Amino acid sequence: MRSARAEPGIETAIDEGLSFDVNWARWPPVKYGSIINIEVTPMTSYTFDVFSTLDGYGSHDGDWGGYWGKQGPELLDHRARLYAEDQLMVFGPVTYRQFADFVLEGVEFDAWAARMSELPKIVVSNSMASNEPLPWPNATVMRGDAVDVVSRLKQESEVPLRSIGSLSMNRALMAAGLVDRVQVTLFPVITGITGLEPIFQGAEDFDLELVDSRILDGDIQELTYAPTVHAVRPA
Repeated sequence: MRSARAEPGIETAIDEGLSFDVNWARWPPVKYGSIINIEVTPMTSYTFDVFSTLDGYGSHDGDWGGYWGKQGPELLDHRARLYAEDQLMVFGPVTYRQFADFVLEGVEFDAWAARMSELPKIVVSNSMASNEPLPWPNATVMRGDAVDVVSRLKQESEVPLRSIGSLSMNRALMAAGLVDRVQVTLFPVITGITGLEPIFQGAEDFDLELVDSRILDGDIQELTYAPTVHAVRPA
């Protein structure tokens, strides 16, 4: 709870000690000048979780294998701890279908991905048919613009939001200021020939504040940033 003095020219409810939803249209008009108590409900956080090569690719068509062949016990244990927490996963249709294909093929997931199967999932899509099977369990399709859907989820969800992959969707969410953390797991490879899916190609410009970093298995880096859309300096 915090106190605020009403702004000149804005008529607000002023009954001191009374809490109000921060929605000016609901407040009855009264005179200016008294102290009001405003109860602000913070939005839950949203983390964009992504694997990357040193040269910025999220996938490959070479013979590297999963994790570009660089995974070790520290990485897998750390990922398992991250996903042990209750959270709501958010996907675009392409990434959801990729994981769904793994399920149908009987791929054995590592512990963190197996845990992700248990977590609730939102698939943001206008293209998925209403009768399309959802073989990766605990999934719900929400239609609409990703920015609108995630804005609503951030207001309503009681647990943090996390998304892995879903590159085009997350670039749009970053541009809208809805991504609180970009968590990049940087693998020690360069894939100039076999690299696919450049992660930030077509993204806006961002300033990044490093809020956490760690080294896993000697040469894998996890870098967590708070992104802010870069303000264009006037000419």
